[in-house]
Amino acid sequence: MSPQMIDRLLHGLLDTLTMVGASALVALAAGVPIAVLLVLTAPDGLSPAPRINRTLAAVVNGFRATPFIVLLVALLPLTRLVTGTTIGVWAAIVPLSISATPFFARIAEVSLREVDAGLIEAAQAMGCRRRQIVRHVLLPEALPGIVGGFTITVVTMIGASAMAGAVGAGGLGDLAIRYGYQRFDTTVMAAVIVVLIALVCVVQFAGDVAVRRLSAR
Repeated sequence: MSPQMIDRLLHGLLDTLTMVGASALVALAAGVPIAVLLVLTAPDGLSPAPRINRTLAAVVNGFRATPFIVLLVALLPLTRLVTGTTIGVWAAIVPLSISATPFFARIAEVSLREVDAGLIEAAQAMGCRRRQIVRHVLLPEALPGIVGGFTITVVTMIGASAMAGAVGAGGLGDLAIRYGYQRFDTTVMAAVIVVLIALVCVVQFAGDVAVRRLSAR
């Protein structure tokens, strides 16, 4: 592989890290509150609100059911409105974030629902308010599961970012398509696959370590 192609590979890796990193932060910041709201407004939640719960669940399920490549195209007007363009790294962050947020929210919701009901009842008996229960009981107890779910979300986003390269988003996916597929350069294709696998392994290892440390506390 030529030095020029190595530079392209490193640049593609940096673009992928930018896309995934920014989108992951958005998914984390929006996904956890959505998960908490779904749990609180459930029929057996601390603040039952069936209409809000059903509406929010329908929106989350709708975005989850839409394939990423379809969502990528459907959100082009919004992407142009937010970033001023429909191609490039920053343009890809919009659909990546919107796709990852409901996915992560559902995983976080499952972790929150698995918190021992006895702990919540004990907190209520001690006079804790709803906000205190969420902050000091639900989130700390569900944190290992939330971190594990976030790791899965980031790994999924790495694959989606490569898919986004097919429509000019940049990154490793764009490099694999333009040089590996269209120019029939199997060396570039193999290099991109190796880098993606290594990236996924690093993310999964870091997530597993974090979950083990949190579970041991």
